[in-house]
Amino acid sequence: MKYKSRLIPIAPDGWRFVGVFGVLGALFLVFGAWFSKTVGGVLGLLALFSLRFFRDGERTVPVTTDLLAPADGTVTEVSDVDGEGYGRGRVIRIFLSVFDGHVQRAPLAGRVTKTHYQPGLFLDARNARAAFANESNAIEIESSKGRVVVRQIAGLIARRIVCWVRPDDVVEAGERIGLIRYGSQVNLYVPLDVEITVKDGDKVSAGQTIVGRWKNAGSSQRAGSADRTVEPAGVGA
Repeated sequence: MKYKSRLIPIAPDGWRFVGVFGVLGALFLVFGAWFSKTVGGVLGLLALFSLRFFRDGERTVPVTTDLLAPADGTVTEVSDVDGEGYGRGRVIRIFLSVFDGHVQRAPLAGRVTKTHYQPGLFLDARNARAAFANESNAIEIESSKGRVVVRQIAGLIARRIVCWVRPDDVVEAGERIGLIRYGSQVNLYVPLDVEITVKDGDKVSAGQTIVGRWKNAGSSQRAGSADRTVEPAGVGA
C-alpha cells in the first residue's frame, strides 16, 4: 500500500519510537527514584530527537521534467558505473546523517517496474563498501524519458528499510516512496547521457533539489539496459 499523508508531519513508522521513548521517559520521571530522573530525561530527549528525525512535512515540488534528489543529505560521489544492478550509467551517492530527514521521494514521474530487497551488512554509510555490502532495497522507475533506480542503503545505525511502493505503482515526481531508520545512504542511478547538476559536498533536499537534466530522451530510454538484475520483491512497512 502506498504511503498516505498525515495531519501531523511525522512519518508513520516513527510514532512507535516517539511513543516508546516518551512513555518510558515519563514513567521514569514521575515514578522513578532520583537516579531514574536522569534516565527519564535521556529518554525524553530521545523522544524529541525521534520527532525531528522522522519529520515528514509537505514539500513544494518544482514543476519540471528534470531529475530530483531522492533523499535529503550530502552528495558524496558522482561517477560512472557499469553494474550495481543498473548497467552502464551514472550514480549520485547521497549520505544521510542522523540530522537529515530520512523519507525518500521519487526523483521523477513514472511507473515502478521492480523492487528488490538485498540483505547485508551494516557498515557506516560513509564506508566505500557500504553501497555494495550493506542491506539495501532497489526501486526501479520507468518514465517516458528513461529508467532510473533509487537504492536505499542501510547504515551503521539503520536496521530497517521501509518501501512504500510496489511494482506497477504509478508515482509522481517528489512522491514519498520509502524510509530508512537513522544514518544511511541513498544512491540514484541514471543513464549516461543525463547531465548531473550536483557535485561532491552539495546538500540536497528530497523532491526539491534538481540533480540531473535529460539530454536525449531517446537514448536515455535505452541506456543502462545491459545489467537489469533488479527483481520483483518488497520490503514491508
